[in-house]
Amino acid sequence: MEKSAKIPEHQSVYERLRDMILLGKFAPGQPLTIMGLAESLSVGMTPVREALRRLTAENALTTLGNRRIVVPQLSLKDIQDIYYLRFEIESELAGRAAGKIEKPQIAALIEIDAAIDRALDRGDIDAYLEYNNQFHFNIYAIAEAPVLLHATRSLWVQAGPGLRVVCGRYGTANLPDKHSELLQALSAADCSGAARAMRDDLQQSLTLISTPAAQKNMIKSVEEPA
Repeated sequence: MEKSAKIPEHQSVYERLRDMILLGKFAPGQPLTIMGLAESLSVGMTPVREALRRLTAENALTTLGNRRIVVPQLSLKDIQDIYYLRFEIESELAGRAAGKIEKPQIAALIEIDAAIDRALDRGDIDAYLEYNNQFHFNIYAIAEAPVLLHATRSLWVQAGPGLRVVCGRYGTANLPDKHSELLQALSAADCSGAARAMRDDLQQSLTLISTPAAQKNMIKSVEEPA
């Protein structure tokens, strides 16, 4: 049996940092340093430097005038623009997935959604975010649209830190979840219904993150570098 090719260290470090940003492990406004990240990830500074360069080019991070690299603090307009693109792309991916999905994939999504519900019940924000990410990107992968998938991941990385702050403020009791409607549409191979359910799920998230209280929490500066 052929062994799968080992992922190069620079790619592995990039993916680890990208997913940490996506899941809100760093707060909006938090500065990141090459040395600090290299120590925390137990890797060399060269792959960290390359990962930060790539993530900055993808708007997941930003460089200030003094060359400090920080997690962006998004304005409400930024968030609305990100969600405008998410509405269009992710509803399209959900619709395409409904036309391709098979029963074992639906069963796997139901299991992940159950894990989301358990995380919500016990107030585990980190688990909620991780399982919610799995749920959505499993659907998007089924659509077999790599260009749209790449664009979606970039948008999630930009929105992730702010969403984590909002979840921390409100806890899990009021977090959005329209997954049952989405699962029903996917099970019925209802492409338009799946697209509509995905849009509704995203709208709930946008409504929550757009409240004045959420915006106030998202713009608090963070002084401690990673």
